[in-house]
Amino acid sequence: MTPPTAASHGTGTDRMAAGSGRPWLIQGGMGVAVSGWRLAAAVARAGQLGVVSGTGIDNVFVRRLQDEGVSPGLRAVLERFPVPALVDATVARYARRPPGAPYRTAPPITHRRQGRAQDLTVLAAYAEVALAKAGHDGPVGVNLLTKIELPMLPTLYGAMLAGVDYVLMGAGLPTHVPGSLDRFARREPVSLASRTADGDVLPDLHFDPARFGDGPALRRPAFLAIVSSHVVANALSRRSNGTVDGFVVERSVAGGHNAPPRGPLHVDDLGDPVYGPRDAIDHGALRALGVPFWLAGGITSPDDVAAALELGAAGVQVGSLFAYCRESGMMPSLRRGVLAEVGDHPVAVRTSTRASSTGYPFKVAAIPGTLSDPEVYRQRRRVCDLGYLREAYRTPNGGVGYRCPAEPVERYVAKGGDPADTEGRVCLCNGLMAACGLGQVRAGGDVETPIVTSGDALNDVAVLARAGEYGALDVIAHLASGAGGAGVR
Repeated sequence: MTPPTAASHGTGTDRMAAGSGRPWLIQGGMGVAVSGWRLAAAVARAGQLGVVSGTGIDNVFVRRLQDEGVSPGLRAVLERFPVPALVDATVARYARRPPGAPYRTAPPITHRRQGRAQDLTVLAAYAEVALAKAGHDGPVGVNLLTKIELPMLPTLYGAMLAGVDYVLMGAGLPTHVPGSLDRFARREPVSLASRTADGDVLPDLHFDPARFGDGPALRRPAFLAIVSSHVVANALSRRSNGTVDGFVVERSVAGGHNAPPRGPLHVDDLGDPVYGPRDAIDHGALRALGVPFWLAGGITSPDDVAAALELGAAGVQVGSLFAYCRESGMMPSLRRGVLAEVGDHPVAVRTSTRASSTGYPFKVAAIPGTLSDPEVYRQRRRVCDLGYLREAYRTPNGGVGYRCPAEPVERYVAKGGDPADTEGRVCLCNGLMAACGLGQVRAGGDVETPIVTSGDALNDVAVLARAGEYGALDVIAHLASGAGGAGVR
């Protein structure tokens, strides 16, 4: 592939100029693979910002290969990748699996072993973004979690090789990412300092683009930080090592991971965290930063869009409405099952303080047959074989180990973990992979059970689902009047 150059397309900041270059609608990045390339492409073709999820992209890519093989569209994309030998080796290694056989899993990236696993991640991210961008000129972004740091650099570079227009990151303080994008645009190596949760120094995370060829400068994508408050936005503006081009301000009603309440944690009768006045967003302070911002969380109607614009936002980010449209990457039977549940009765959404091993609150929709059911959760054998949310720790001999409170309890404790941390933890990696139809096959033919995450306003999808299934264009048309009628182009 001959990537776009900075000279021909401008910088990320240029892309953020007022007018047609700034979308009023961002389709939220929903992992694992709910925000896949098909959904992002549909939104981008309509002139709004379509976003692919970069979470677990290496295993998403190789599991799709094992299920679907190489389609003509994917083949066209892979033929433009700058390292054909990597493409050939990957396709050969992850050829179609026999029906009912377990998936072959991608090698994990570690602090000591980065090369081959990084290369596969670059290829996977490149393919996802390139597929999303094929056949149109609409904007496409990639969403990553700051908390998942090991695959971050190769995912970013792979997305940039494909000409990604925006990078969106939350679940942490990504102060180091804008400068990394600047260096990658110049095809320069990037090294990031890394520490354990206890502050112990770990080997640097390093990525060198040299093995993916040279050539003109890559386009530097616009960087949007996903934050929960004006306080965090201000800190990122001051402390980041490069330009932050805008913010997505995500309220506590949004799906997926939420920021914890500021101050001491208080919970309600169900055990959900209570958000108070300190968590209120100061929109005036956001406007004063002088960069665009988009409001997210609970945006389901034209009135919600209009209210955000009245507050000075450039637009909105929307997740749940897109999660259940036909282009969504959610497993079709699961997606239709959720729509049926919503059509029958209100579906509860809990903000669990225990489900995610990250320690962040995590939204869980109460869907029968999923890990939200206590009995289904109890019956699942604890397995941690994807490990995206694991944390690094120093072993007694000074080495680097990895542990996750969602792994088998005895294994976690043997690694020095506190057994209390394991209570109620859900393997989000496997559960979310299963939700997009890529669940691992276990002994005896059992397939991993999914978990569904949605925003508090999940039941509002019923407005769109009254006539049955709906599409991404229906979501945009539904919301467009709130943006002054700027809908599908």
